[in-house]
Amino acid sequence: MIINTNVSAEIGATNLAKSTSMLNQSLARLSSGSKIVSPADDPAGLAESIALSSQVNRAGAATSNITNAISFSQTQDGFLQKIGDALNRMSELAISSQDMTKSATDRADYQGEFSTLAAFITNSSGKDFNGVSLFSATILSVTTDGDGGTFSMGAINLTAAPYTNATTGTDISTTAGATAALTAVEAAITQLSTDRASVGANVQRLTFTADQLTVMQNNLSAANSQITDVDVAKESTQFAKFQILVQAGTSMLAQANIAPQSVLKLLQ
Repeated sequence: MIINTNVSAEIGATNLAKSTSMLNQSLARLSSGSKIVSPADDPAGLAESIALSSQVNRAGAATSNITNAISFSQTQDGFLQKIGDALNRMSELAISSQDMTKSATDRADYQGEFSTLAAFITNSSGKDFNGVSLFSATILSVTTDGDGGTFSMGAINLTAAPYTNATTGTDISTTAGATAALTAVEAAITQLSTDRASVGANVQRLTFTADQLTVMQNNLSAANSQITDVDVAKESTQFAKFQILVQAGTSMLAQANIAPQSVLKLLQ
């Protein structure tokens, strides 16, 4: 029996320290909802989680880009619908002006409306979306994923020849002029149908890409959750276990500290 070195107390203190550390770790996980409270908990898992989180954030930014591009294209189509209405009316006026029973005054009235509609189309070519021209010869590139992949949206150019030929220098105040104007307007309507189809294809392509990114974000978030999110049911069981071990360890350490006092009986 020795008193200088209380081996039982030292072992008890070591076990108590371990249980206390595990209890504190379990408490931190439950309070934070994360399995990785510090890098030392899972260095490899933390590195993977950081990479996944970054990928999720980049995909979210790409989704935002795509959503804005869809809004841009939908705004384009809204203008093109009205331009189509204007061109249709211009073609009607060109046909009406060719009526042999119409007087010069009638044709002048038709020309006034025709010119007003042409000016509307010309004015629309200068419209923009948040400072970006809606109708120009410039092809716009949309970032469609977190790795920098892009999609090029075809340019919708209202200053292209089919449109300007129908809106500039056309005069339906004479039968011959109305015939020439009709040909130009019909060419503009053909170009408009091509442009609207192109815009529709852009929206469809971007919508599919946005849906794909959303699915990928969900899957990446689920994978990251497996690494970082704590299983509360499992961890609460661990917490109860370490709580009991700390209480038992504290009690046993107290007993170990008392044990050497039995030496006093030998000295009486």
